Amino acid sequence: MTGMKRDLTKSNAHYREAVKKIPLGVASNFRFWGEDKTIYVKQGKGGRIVDLDDNVYVDYRLGYGPSILGYADPRVDEAARQGMEVGGVFALGTERELAVATRISKMVPAAELVRFSNSGTEAVMAALRIARGVTGRDDYVLLEGGYHGLFDAAMWYAPMEKWTKQGEPEIAPYSRGVPGSVRSMAHFVQANDANGLEEVFRKHGDRIAALLIEPIMGNCLGIAAEPEYLRAARDLCTRYGVVMIIDEVKTGFRVARGGVQELYGIKADLCTFAKAMGNGYPISVVAGSEEIMRQVGRGIAHGGTYTGHSVSLAAAEKTLEILDETDALERIAAYGEKVRAGLHGILAARGIPHSFVGHAAMTGLYFASKPPRNYRDWKSSDYTFYDTMAQILIDEGVLCEPDSREPWFFCAAHDESCLSDTLRAFEFAIDQTLKSAEAERALQASS
Repeated sequence: MTGMKRDLTKSNAHYREAVKKIPLGVASNFRFWGEDKTIYVKQGKGGRIVDLDDNVYVDYRLGYGPSILGYADPRVDEAARQGMEVGGVFALGTERELAVATRISKMVPAAELVRFSNSGTEAVMAALRIARGVTGRDDYVLLEGGYHGLFDAAMWYAPMEKWTKQGEPEIAPYSRGVPGSVRSMAHFVQANDANGLEEVFRKHGDRIAALLIEPIMGNCLGIAAEPEYLRAARDLCTRYGVVMIIDEVKTGFRVARGGVQELYGIKADLCTFAKAMGNGYPISVVAGSEEIMRQVGRGIAHGGTYTGHSVSLAAAEKTLEILDETDALERIAAYGEKVRAGLHGILAARGIPHSFVGHAAMTGLYFASKPPRNYRDWKSSDYTFYDTMAQILIDEGVLCEPDSREPWFFCAAHDESCLSDTLRAFEFAIDQTLKSAEAERALQASS
């Protein structure tokens, strides 16, 4: 297996045709990996996918996390087929909405009342609107490196490569078309810096509706909040009347039955869920305290034609039942620990400094002995070694995100054969990367 060049003839040919009708040849910018590297999936089953050229991959992207039970889980797919019998959407409610909402409230104490949407982006948009509606304020706080979907209010970042380390980095939109006027409402803080958050609240608290936070940063290596920081953030939000929105689009029902809030023993005012709750079927949730959520429909608008789709609801009902009532999450975390241990053994044997970030169910690998505490730590590091290694790993049939921002996601269908294939490919990829002079220099610089 190792050292064999992947054949991407059919994927490349499909790209050349697809790009004639679809920008970049794909339905999302993040799926474009280059004209000769973009792959198209033929089928996914369990913890593996097959592309058009019949290359088989152990998949640790899992669609950025949704397939928590594995692709084409027969229990969830059978439930979805039963959902088809209901008929789709009606611009009316159906019985299963209550069953799913009740299950979510049982698993997540903060989710006293629930509303459904279709995507993580939609859920976060709704949460921010609700927070503004109940506070009468417009501004909000984001953590540098946080990701909350593709909508104007959230599409801002700190381009560290332009920062001279004098003063604060300039915040920029990461897309053309984002109105510059939106920037005036956004305030930025670093993760794990309670003093910085308090300073922003002290200066602008009377204008700030919400703190929007991922306690485990799903698009920044899985960098985790320190417990004392998150407790301080909770206290500050309460003191300043700021709505604490915990974005669990990636962590929800993955890192624990009650999500990241259970792990930290913290309770959000509003929270959002999406990816894992339907095992890949499109559904999301905005939920929160009864006091806040009762104002939805009483001056605060929320809705959507496809919300509460019968197929997605049925899939979510079965997925949440499995996650809540079986040992699936324990098995996923145990597999993640095995992967970490295997990678550690290979790297330690070669004297390569490294650390793991985040949770065992969504792990970040960082090539330095001291893990990053925030976005600036990660962004100012040299991740050439990881990026070089990742490309080789993909060629060897282990699919991770090509750059180091995205954690590795694990699912209940990953098994011992996936693990052995992963470790064999990883060892080869590391040895090949060490032969790259540029990557080796980067590794030495980070030591």
